[in-house]
Formats: sequence, structure tokens, C-alpha cells
Amino acid sequence: MARTVLAALGIAIGIGALVAVVGVPASNQAALREQIAALGPNLLTVAPGNDLFSAAKAKLPTESVAMIGRIAPVEAVSATGVTTASVRRSDQVPAEETGGIRVSASRLDLLQVLRGRVRAGTFLSPGGAEYPTVVLGDRAAHQLGVSLAADRPAPLVWIDDRPFQVVGVLEPVALAPEVDGSALVGWAAAQRYLGFDGHPGLIYVRVRDHALEAVKSVLGRTANPARPNEVLVSRPSDALAAQRLTERAYSALFLGLGGIALLVGGIGVANTMVISVLERRREIGLRRALGATRGQVRTQFLAESALLAGLGGGIGVLLGTAVTAAYAVSQGWPAVLPVPVLVGGVGAAVVIGVLAGVYPAVRAARLAPAAALADV
Repeated sequence: MARTVLAALGIAIGIGALVAVVGVPASNQAALREQIAALGPNLLTVAPGNDLFSAAKAKLPTESVAMIGRIAPVEAVSATGVTTASVRRSDQVPAEETGGIRVSASRLDLLQVLRGRVRAGTFLSPGGAEYPTVVLGDRAAHQLGVSLAADRPAPLVWIDDRPFQVVGVLEPVALAPEVDGSALVGWAAAQRYLGFDGHPGLIYVRVRDHALEAVKSVLGRTANPARPNEVLVSRPSDALAAQRLTERAYSALFLGLGGIALLVGGIGVANTMVISVLERRREIGLRRALGATRGQVRTQFLAESALLAGLGGGIGVLLGTAVTAAYAVSQGWPAVLPVPVLVGGVGAAVVIGVLAGVYPAVRAARLAPAAALADV
């Protein structure tokens, strides 16, 4: 009995691993499609490349945002600008300990274009953007240890040698991870207090879906007509999808491990059936003596092997489904369970059971009645 349970368990683990390995990436991809659909796959970014005549970074013209906004299919455009300032939690923190947080100038419509959300507080407002106020990205707020609460005064952070009041903290922005690690200051305030030169460092462009490729092809010449080769145009949703593709390598690894577990389970079924033949020689001999043919004996043991593996496969499908659903729920994904995989899992288990039962069935059928009934 114990051998039978362990053999079925081996098949169950193998099938469960295969179902989970297929179901988890499928759930991940479904969540990715929902995420991209919510954030919008029609977002393009424009950034300066390398200067063709020096090793320095090129600059986008100060009027590039306005010029891009004149393209007919462009729905909205915003930008951030690079400053040389650094941010610290207080003036007691050494100037060199910035935690890698960048201080960026931001246009007021940035959050609307990115379809981002404020977790606490507010975003930069027309009235406050000219003064020393700052909005922190999710990662920047975590590194600085800053949080906002309605019952407490707004905290201060030090940008260069001046205190800035934190007016908001953002939720993570999937299509603009650079914003998560940034301290966003109003465009005018960055020019007044931080020596910002007004050149956009990264432009975000929302385009009508049908004209995405057409707009992408002219953004370089529009943003910097004099040097279009120094402009980099990309689509953030492509990078997000590529990031998810790298996770499939791990899925392939676990798929191989599931296959190995399934193979081991098949060997366990074969071993169980061989031992079953040895232990049931008298039964086999009695059946043969009562007129059972070799084919009937083979069919009996093949059916038992297939039933054992099928039972393990059914348990494995339930196990894989439970693991997939639990993991998807823990990640906030929709649980996706491809029906062909579920049906195929049980079918694969039955096939493995039949293959594993071939040798024991043939061995049982070859037993002569007299030899099988003799004491061994």
C-alpha cells in the first residue's frame, strides 16, 4: 500500500510541477497585459543620446516639448529635467550620502501623462511649483524614510543647502521606474533654486494608438531637428514586456525539473507494478488456470498501472492548480489555468502509466500457470 501511495505521489508531484510552471507564467502574462492596458501601451519616451562630436551627453532643445506637442496624433506630452542637485534627509547627513536619488525638474502634467497616482499628499501645483516644494517617488521616499500623515506637519528634506517641503509621495510607476527613485521639483523652482538650465532630460509622449509607429519615426527629427541622430526614442511597455520574458528562463528550468519528477514518478509506478507481479504470482497463476488468456492478464496490469498513474495525475492537477492560484493571489495577479494543460496533465500521467506498466504486464502474462502456483 505504501509503495502504491508513493508511486502515485511521484506522478502527482511531477504533474503538479508542470501545471504550476505553465499556470504561473500564464497568470503573470495576464497580469502584464492588464497592467500595460491600464498604463497604456501608447507611451513613448524621448531622451538625449551621446553628442556626436564629443563624449558628453547631448541635450534636447528647450523648445522640444512644445514642438512634439504640435504633432497631430500626440495626445499629451510632459517632461522631466536633470539637475546636479542632491537630496538628503536633513542637513546633518553628509552631502555625499544621497542614496542614488536623483533630483529632477518636473512639469505639472507629468503625473497625468504617466497615469501615475499619488499615495499621500498632492502632486506639484501651479501655485507651489515655483517654491521649494518636492514630490518623492516611491523608492526615494522609502530610502529617505519620509512618510506623510494628515495629523503631522509636512516633513522637510534638504536639496543641496536648502530645505524643501515634501508635499506628496507617489505610488510606483511601472512604465517610468526612473520616477520612483526621484525627487521631483517644479520646473520653475528648479531653475530658481537649483541652477536647472531648462533642457528636458526625458520627454514622455502619449500618442493615439493607430499612429504610434508613425509618430515614433518622426520624434527624433521633431525633438531635435538639427541633430536627430542624437535623440533616443523608446517605448517603455516594450521594456516591461522584455523584463517579463527574462522570467521565462526560470520557468523553463522548473519545467525541466517537473519533467524529471514525472520521469521519476513513472519509474516508481513501473517498480511498484513489477513488485506487484512478484507478490501476486499465485493470483496470476490461478487466473491463468481458470482460463484467462495472456492478453487478459496484460490488460489487467496495464489498466492497474494506468489507473495508478491517472490517480496521481488527477491529484497533481489539483495540486498544481492550488499552487498557481495561491501564488497568483499573493502577487495580485488573475489566476490563469489553461484547460489544455489541465486535461493534458491527466492524459500525460495515463500515458506514462501505460508505458511504465508495459514491462510488468508482459512479465505477468508470460508466467506459466504451474510455475505461478508453485511455492517460491
